[in-house]
Amino acid sequence: MKALIVVDPKRCVGCHSCELACAVAHSRHRQLYGAVAEDPPPQSRVYVERYQKTNLPLQCRHCEDAPCVNICPTSAMQKGAWGEAVLIDKGRCIGCKWCLLVCPFGAITLGPEEKAMVKCDLCAERAAEGRPPACTEACLTGALQYTPVEEFTRTKRREFVVDFLQSS
Repeated sequence: MKALIVVDPKRCVGCHSCELACAVAHSRHRQLYGAVAEDPPPQSRVYVERYQKTNLPLQCRHCEDAPCVNICPTSAMQKGAWGEAVLIDKGRCIGCKWCLLVCPFGAITLGPEEKAMVKCDLCAERAAEGRPPACTEACLTGALQYTPVEEFTRTKRREFVVDFLQSS
């Protein structure tokens, strides 16, 4: 199933539950109490940014023509087939930060050891179990939803028709 994380900033209340869930999902313990005691602390791959009165959860958009993949000198940044996540091979990453510089969303950051980069991987381990990304599961307001691409486009078409007909 090809799916994407859909962001609705109108629903985001800035609670940061997505950040916490992401960090825990990427921790060694995979549970809150164990993750809190880890050194280095687990790192979130989603960031809730606030501008004026709006909160916007930001994470990697897994671009089809990903600038981070295109610029990576060691091919540590890799993209599979259409609709798949952009992943980092930490063993190949030399920490040159080119990917960080070209990401239009600011979704790539230094890892805790300050060599390899860190970014959203759509919770690859959870996906292997048939589970959605942790951030979407933790979002109580529905600001983050993991939605099949076809369902998303069908909804967008329906919304367009309704808006169009109401404005006519």
